[in-house]
Amino acid sequence: MLKGKSAVVTGSTSGIGLAIAKALAQAGANVTINGFGDKAAIEAERTGIEKQFGVKASYSPADMTKPAEIADMIRAAEKTYGAVDILVNNAGIQHVAPIEEFPIEKWDQIIAINLSAAFHAIRAAIPGMKARKWGRIISTASAHSLVASPFKSAYVTAKHGLTGLTKTVALEVATLGITANCISPGYVWTPLVEKQIPDTMKARGMTEQQVKQDVLLAAQPTKQFVTPEQVASLALYLCSDAAAQITGANIPIDGGWTAQ
Repeated sequence: MLKGKSAVVTGSTSGIGLAIAKALAQAGANVTINGFGDKAAIEAERTGIEKQFGVKASYSPADMTKPAEIADMIRAAEKTYGAVDILVNNAGIQHVAPIEEFPIEKWDQIIAINLSAAFHAIRAAIPGMKARKWGRIISTASAHSLVASPFKSAYVTAKHGLTGLTKTVALEVATLGITANCISPGYVWTPLVEKQIPDTMKARGMTEQQVKQDVLLAAQPTKQFVTPEQVASLALYLCSDAAAQITGANIPIDGGWTAQ
């Protein structure tokens, strides 16, 4: 389905991003993965993608808080593969704290990585997409792009902003064969979710099990975590010709959370 296409997926050394990168590679796309982590583990994932799916895979260590590095990542992918046809803005971090105690540096970092990084990547990738009259821009938002939760001021703000950015971009390129959409997962069992549990335990005075059942899964009527593979399948669909008329959308995949 995507043979000959090239994709850049930010925040893709683990979790949702890695699942999306693998789904795109399985469909035939060459991929650039990005993120931090153990170098050997990242290289194992990169070579594994090439061997398993018969595509080319590269790694960019671009820091999502640095606009110049983001632009360089897009340019490098264009040089390597001839194009960036698909851009998946997936990089994200989280911090949980009451607003009066929320560290200013954490606010700045979350806004930079979860929101501004998407702007910089889209800004760099759009000219090439316009020239080819084809492109897919997908941003991993969150159920928190549609509803709020306490103690997550920066994250909720960034994700709401991401939907506004996506809608604006979609309108700007609507006649050029380019779509821009958000996917909004509920709670997916990933390293990001696992890492926020201790902070939530502290903020709410709860045990780990109470956080999982009474905070995380309490929001999802299905009482099940979304899987990275389910999110990846939706991303793959949005890259298909069947989804060519879906643009400017924010699609929940949240176990019914935002239906309430």
